[in-house]
Amino acid sequence: MNATNVKPAEGKLGVLVVGLGAVTSTFMTGVLMARKGLSKPVGSMTQYDKIRVGKGADKKYLKYEDIVPIAKLDDIVFGAWDVYPANAYESAINCEVLKEKDINPVKDELEAIKPMKAAFDHNYAKRLDGENIMVGKTRWEMVEQLREDIRNFKKENGLDRVVVLWAASTEVYVPVDENVHGTLAALEAAMKADDKEHIAPSMCYAYAALAEGAPFIMGAPNTTVDIPAMWELSEKTGMPIAGKDFKTGQTLVKSGFAPIIGTRCLGLSGWFSTNILGNRDGLVLDEPANFRTKEVSKLSTLESILVPEEQPDLYTDYYHKVRINYYPPRNDNKEGWDNIDIFGWMGYPMQIKINFLCRDSILAAPLCLDLVLLSDLAARAGRHGIQRFLSFFLKSPMHDYTKGEVPVNHLFQQYVMLKNAIREMGGYEADEEID
Repeated sequence: MNATNVKPAEGKLGVLVVGLGAVTSTFMTGVLMARKGLSKPVGSMTQYDKIRVGKGADKKYLKYEDIVPIAKLDDIVFGAWDVYPANAYESAINCEVLKEKDINPVKDELEAIKPMKAAFDHNYAKRLDGENIMVGKTRWEMVEQLREDIRNFKKENGLDRVVVLWAASTEVYVPVDENVHGTLAALEAAMKADDKEHIAPSMCYAYAALAEGAPFIMGAPNTTVDIPAMWELSEKTGMPIAGKDFKTGQTLVKSGFAPIIGTRCLGLSGWFSTNILGNRDGLVLDEPANFRTKEVSKLSTLESILVPEEQPDLYTDYYHKVRINYYPPRNDNKEGWDNIDIFGWMGYPMQIKINFLCRDSILAAPLCLDLVLLSDLAARAGRHGIQRFLSFFLKSPMHDYTKGEVPVNHLFQQYVMLKNAIREMGGYEADEEID
């Protein structure tokens, strides 16, 4: 390994997840099974991907762990908060993503993961009715309680470091309000004034995590850390933040397929995307105010890949529509349909149809693992603020919109950003251009 300034991954790494539903229970079960050698962490970049370092005679293709010090699966200790009291084993069984035979070998470990009381506000997720919640607490009291939860979890498990990951439902859309979200001082004042309208419960988790020296990852499209006040807090505490929204099914396809149209200089008339899913996420998204949050995140993908200003003949007037439909019989098995109307030589129309029958949690679990391990790595490398190199894993990558920054949504450009960051942290040259 080259000379690197990254601190080694010594001791145990706590992974505290907000939400102990389908995604989280699948993620936890998979990690516990993989470290017993009973299953494979397929889909995880940190476990499988190889990156080229060096050029010419010095060229080598190495796994991430051979370039940078990444925490081992054996060192991970799981914890969670959830509005429902079911432990991780009960949740894994109830969610029906995995077969019982793939859960039972780690039953004892999963049963020991009991969710702490959630900081929850019914107005932000009207379809959820759990009783395992903090009662009568103001927003600031929620923050204080969550900080205590993190400290206790760390102490009780003898942990060296903690990462906090949001894998709970999509909240009602919270528009960015400069007066509340613009500065850390304003955000803290609003929390202390119990401003329920502008302070979503997820913001309490993010604040608590960063204040306790834990990186925070937003796996839903919530506004949570996508505000200047949180950027300020992450700089102040020296902690990385990443978000937002796991890029699992349809948007993964979009961020990988749109470059085909752009690279081949074909025109686009319209892109219609629709989904059906039936898990708790689908139930929550059936509420229009919650869907609005998701829609904003899904719609942003295409516009930064096929840019009208760069190719006015090809991308000036395309129509882009996204729909999600709650359909209980499918449970966690999402189905995404994309209808793409393109045009070619002399403006003649053509169509592309993509039908992705995916399993939401099976695609999200490896993303959780990678985001946790790479956020922990970033923290040990002294990287704070928005981690743009993690855009590869996220549907609506964070960026500084106050300075007019455009996020990179093109999957292969995101991959270059990821590889370059790993190279740099490993003491190698970041030698790939983002073209």
